[in-house]
Amino acid sequence: MRAYTAFIVWKSPMSIRNTPQRSTCCNPEPAASRMVCTFFRHCSVCCSTSAAIVPVSHDAVVVFGADWCHDSRALGEVLSSDAFKTEFGGRYEVTFIDVGRPQTGEGRNLELVKRLGVKNLKSTPAMFVLRGDGKVLNGKKDALSWRNAESRGPDKILAWFRDFKKS
Repeated sequence: MRAYTAFIVWKSPMSIRNTPQRSTCCNPEPAASRMVCTFFRHCSVCCSTSAAIVPVSHDAVVVFGADWCHDSRALGEVLSSDAFKTEFGGRYEVTFIDVGRPQTGEGRNLELVKRLGVKNLKSTPAMFVLRGDGKVLNGKKDALSWRNAESRGPDKILAWFRDFKKS
């Protein structure tokens, strides 16, 4: 069985297969969840506002995907891997947000994607890199280009982060 990180439903954590429940922004970690709340200005879980959420120094990698999607799972595996954590753990905190099946009209958490300028999410996953103050660091075209994450493979995904780190 392949191990990967579950995508969180913004209003409640969900568990898939044997993956433990994931935390949301109400918990002190991960830092990316706090940063996502800072960017989106309101946490629907704990009803706190960004004034109560302290920005963090790490950049956030926010992946909008789904557990049914093989590309989302492949990207999740790499971003949850020891190789990623060893090389990039000091710079990035990763958060996975479940968007359901937006292609069939059964999407969820799409209001969060819209706040990043994506009016209609047509495929999964979408990966945004946010600075500690909430500024999007990668372009929308790049963020939406991950629908082939599985075919890219772990080496190319890690190489993307190495190249992105240089820019």
